Amino acid sequence: MQLLLGRRAVVDVAVATAGFLVSGGWILTSAGAGVSYFVAAMAAGLAVVGNAAASVLNRRPRLTTAADRVTLLRAVLVACCAAATVPALFGGVGPGTPVVVLGAAAFLLDAVDGAVARRLACVSPAGGRLDVQTDAALVLVLSCAAVPIVGPWVLAIGLMWYAFVAAGWFRPELKRTLPVKRLRKVIGAFQPAALLLAVTPGVPVGVGMSAVVLALVALVASFGRDVVELEQSHRKWTGRHSSTELVN
Repeated sequence: MQLLLGRRAVVDVAVATAGFLVSGGWILTSAGAGVSYFVAAMAAGLAVVGNAAASVLNRRPRLTTAADRVTLLRAVLVACCAAATVPALFGGVGPGTPVVVLGAAAFLLDAVDGAVARRLACVSPAGGRLDVQTDAALVLVLSCAAVPIVGPWVLAIGLMWYAFVAAGWFRPELKRTLPVKRLRKVIGAFQPAALLLAVTPGVPVGVGMSAVVLALVALVASFGRDVVELEQSHRKWTGRHSSTELVN
């Protein structure tokens, strides 16, 4: 049984990768991307799909659920969005409609995989990590797409989650699990929404800029609060542990 589940996971990953290669290649070919842009764009997309694939294949036991398949579909959409973003980013022009459509589809599907996981009782830490990684990839891609419109500072939004994860390598306390809070979820959902607004053709630059600035401020406040909470939790745990040792 476990062997069959493992094979199904490999098939799911292979289908997702093939789905990006076909759809991403078609998008870039239709847009008339040059060879250098085509290679860079496909590499960017493969980085997104490859990260999702590694997340699945490194599981023990290796398996995928219905919710994971929805998240893998989201990863394919984000990868296609990344591929469509690269030519516009290098050309210094707005990302255009394909990026908005693909990004919006990936954003809206974020509500689906969680609902599927709860409905089918297949919620798991591994699935949660895959979902978070896909969310982070979407925000980073949309941040890159917004650079020609609002400036390079917008990359701070897309890179903040990765900076937080990197900080955990040096400060293990930051790897602790945080309690679920609705405000954190709202702020997390606001990031791609604000970026999508900024890159949508026809939206006034001032409106998009205001939304992105608000998103960045909220994100900084949210991560700052999380860091403080994790550090305080660590100090309390250390204090209790030290007291116990003294008593013993």
